Amino acid sequence: MVHMTQASATPKATRRQHDREIVALAVPAFGALVAEPLFVMADSAIVGHLGTAQLAGLGIASALLTTAVSVFVFLAYATTAAVARRVGAGDLQAAIRQGMDGIWLALLLGAAVIATVLPTAPSIVELFGASDTAAPYATTYLRISALGIPAMLVVLASTGVLRGLQDTKTPLYVAIAGFVANAALNAGLVYGADLGIAGSAWGTVIAQWGMAAAYLVVVVRGARRHGASLRPDAAGVRASAQAGVPLLVRTLSLRAILMIATAVAARLGDADIAAHQIILSLWSLLAFALDAIAIAGQAIIGRYLGAGDTEAARQACRRMVEWGIAVGVALGVLVVLSRPLFLPLFTSDSVVRDTALPALVIVALSEPICGVVFVLDGVLMGAGDGPYLAWAMLITLAVFAPAALLVPALDGGLTALWGAMTLMMVIRMLTLWLRTRSGRWIVTGATR
Repeated sequence: MVHMTQASATPKATRRQHDREIVALAVPAFGALVAEPLFVMADSAIVGHLGTAQLAGLGIASALLTTAVSVFVFLAYATTAAVARRVGAGDLQAAIRQGMDGIWLALLLGAAVIATVLPTAPSIVELFGASDTAAPYATTYLRISALGIPAMLVVLASTGVLRGLQDTKTPLYVAIAGFVANAALNAGLVYGADLGIAGSAWGTVIAQWGMAAAYLVVVVRGARRHGASLRPDAAGVRASAQAGVPLLVRTLSLRAILMIATAVAARLGDADIAAHQIILSLWSLLAFALDAIAIAGQAIIGRYLGAGDTEAARQACRRMVEWGIAVGVALGVLVVLSRPLFLPLFTSDSVVRDTALPALVIVALSEPICGVVFVLDGVLMGAGDGPYLAWAMLITLAVFAPAALLVPALDGGLTALWGAMTLMMVIRMLTLWLRTRSGRWIVTGATR
């Protein structure tokens, strides 16, 4: 029905239809994305009143946990694309069955992470340079919070299932409920039960398992409604893992880029690394708005390709690129206008502010490029074009690394480093645009 409407509709009507779909999926997705970092912010606000050593311990453990979970974000991406294709093909039973395979994979990976982290937590904390006073708190928080990692991975996979089913509202509701529960449990266990930093960790673990349970209720109901099996299928779990490997390579390459940028900033001096952390925080926040459009792209493109409607997929891709550019321009203007208000929120040091100001202009100018990159990334993920995304990111890493490392060698400052970050985004845009233009990403059917 969708592709018939596409074929007969006027260009203006087609654009309006795509706009409605994009907004309906992207706006709730943005809300859910923003809710995630609020978990850490709530923990920090509550633990911060216990003392500096406790807050430092939380900072180290949270950074480790965030990195570990972000590595497995392919559970959401790969599941979204696979489920959306089957939805487009009209086979909801197979769509949910595919989703269940992703959830079983999440549980297996979560168990493996627990088995690794529990015995090695003190060594991991020591490796990241925790002080003698912060290390015990970081170890306590890391060990307890590791018990929530399977739940966090189930949340990722289940989110992918629902996005593939064209539902981004349920993840938003679960994220909001999870944030409220997390804040209440943390406050009650840290201060009411006097458990200190351990109470914060337990509160977060309970909230995470509550979110996972909520998702599982929704997915299991869908499975029973459509007659899909809940049992693990070895071949299906293996297929989910294979689809995730290229996206894992892509994610690790991106993490390497961010780590190199931070390491280079640290070599430039204290003011530069402080300014870099402020800018990176803003850059990450802006990424949520663009990532929401990419998530819509994953779901919409996967569905159209599953339905065999290549023309609708191309039209949706073009419209989402236009959205990405428009949102990128708006964000860039917002960054320029808000600089005098934004920086004092993070630092009173005039040297840090002066260092950050010109680099923020570079960030603002690069936002339209970022908009195109995020959208095309989502389009190719929705098409299941993971292997190309992996190679493209490895090429980007190979170009960025020497450019970034030359910054201190050539006596460049933070602005030059963010120039290298912009170069990285330009390379990503070129590799993604070439692939999209080639049409090789367009493979129709219930599976790629």
